[in-house]
Amino acid sequence: QVQLVESGGGLVQTGGSLRLSCAASRSIFGLNVMGWYRQAPGKQRELVASITNRGSTNYADSVKGRFTISRDNAKNTMYLQMNSLKPEDTAVYYCNAVTTSYVYWGKGTQVTVSS
Repeated sequence: QVQLVESGGGLVQTGGSLRLSCAASRSIFGLNVMGWYRQAPGKQRELVASITNRGSTNYADSVKGRFTISRDNAKNTMYLQMNSLKPEDTAVYYCNAVTTSYVYWGKGTQVTVSS
């Protein structure tokens, strides 16, 4: 059992940057894959980026080259560095973790990008 809590969201201008954090209530060593999803109003939740315990990463085409996902097992924390933000990035961003048996979700943090 693990609780995930996102932070770092907010309002930013187009072209600006934000760094999201996902703090876990216990060691994330056993969380095979962690990732960030986002959901805009009226739309389905979509995968933004993922990272394995070994550090392999994947990104949605829409954020490739602008966002960077990372995890620090010693700090029980995952991050999403978001640069060159666009209004299309506006959404609630959710932390996610997957084990062989469970899928965990945080409650989300709002990111709003104004033009």
